[in-house]
Amino acid sequence: MKLNTFQRVRTLEGWQAVAFGATLVERSLPNYLLFCEVCEFGDAEQYRNSLNAVWDWLANPKAKLNLAVHLERIEEATPDANDFDTYGVYPAIDLCMSFAALLQLMMGEDAQGAVVISKLSQGSVEAFIEATSEDELEAKQIKAHPLMQWEVAFQNELLDLVETLPRDKNSITALRTMAVEEGISNIGLEI
Repeated sequence: MKLNTFQRVRTLEGWQAVAFGATLVERSLPNYLLFCEVCEFGDAEQYRNSLNAVWDWLANPKAKLNLAVHLERIEEATPDANDFDTYGVYPAIDLCMSFAALLQLMMGEDAQGAVVISKLSQGSVEAFIEATSEDELEAKQIKAHPLMQWEVAFQNELLDLVETLPRDKNSITALRTMAVEEGISNIGLEI
């Protein structure tokens, strides 16, 4: 029996769960950066710096990282949907929630943080498909949409890698590259 994506993510532990989550956060980061730029909101650079710190920690486990400070900064830079009348706030919030889940996973506060990130990424894609469709879509139509197919395929390919790679700088670089090499975010924004 083949496990579904979420079941596979649940089996990840330690650095593999963090690497999986960091890759999805990296891939979704352009959604937040564009929102910040368009709405003149927050400090997009803070997110970039915090994510760079996570990547550094993955590549060098002895690196010191004050997770509580990063989590506080991420939470402070999360937009409130009630303050904006643009759709872009929702993928931005999904990214913020994913990033918070990643940091909580690293802090040991949420062992299922990688699953949260996986579901938020797919949920972001689903919401984007629904928001850009002229018709009301059924679940099977959303599942069959090319963007959702790509999201699920990306997560499964990422799982294949994370489950087999050793924890070293080359592996971490490969995962980071994978997140951006297609040049578009999880909802299809050009990077």
